[in-house]
Amino acid sequence: MTTHNKVAIVTGAGTGIGKAAALALLGDGYRVALAGRRMAPLEQVIAESGAPGQAIAVSTDVTNPASVQALFDATVKAFGRVDVLFNNAGVGAPPVPLEDLTLAQWQNVVDINLTGMFLCIQAAFRTMKAQLPRGGRIINNGSISATTPRPNSIAYTATKHGVSGLTKTASLDGRKYDIAVGQIDIGNAATEMAERMATGILQANGEIAVEPLMDVGIVGQSVVYMASLPLTANVMFHTVMATKMPFAGRG
Repeated sequence: MTTHNKVAIVTGAGTGIGKAAALALLGDGYRVALAGRRMAPLEQVIAESGAPGQAIAVSTDVTNPASVQALFDATVKAFGRVDVLFNNAGVGAPPVPLEDLTLAQWQNVVDINLTGMFLCIQAAFRTMKAQLPRGGRIINNGSISATTPRPNSIAYTATKHGVSGLTKTASLDGRKYDIAVGQIDIGNAATEMAERMATGILQANGEIAVEPLMDVGIVGQSVVYMASLPLTANVMFHTVMATKMPFAGRG
């Protein structure tokens, strides 16, 4: 375990990639605020970590500015500062033809994946620029979809392309406050969200194919690596994916 006194916030920390990242950060000695809509999964992750004294669970709706600010306030109250934000909370829409996607389904994805991520970046900036020592690091969860779409994924893909814009602009705007901003693009980590890939998922040529998955713990390791850098260095884009998944080339 690394010896330090750093503090991290992980959104969407109750399941999947957020859970893996929270456990990895706790294992590396971070004090972590786990954020999510439901308290029970957050508390379960803390129990699994074996480091309950290093963690707090905060019920958070990332689409609500007051809820996001309350998350940061609770973290500072508990741990004194915020060194790292893993901006991870996100959802998809049903994999239907784009002409059949409802406005409500579209708006829900935009509200969480794009507006929610912006609100967390904004709150992180306000906190990190005011603390001493000043600064910190923000890691946004982009996804392979920030680069390359799947069929029937227009809402998810559009928001994840938007995340890349958030990352680039926040990285630029964070310089004057010693805030480093980067993005992790994840492909086929074995989570509940990716379960359908193991049984067969629609490909661009119209076929259904089983896709390889990777251990979600590898994503946690990547987040810890990005978080561990000094603020004079930044990984702006980091892609970690199942080696044999369809992505590069044509399949």
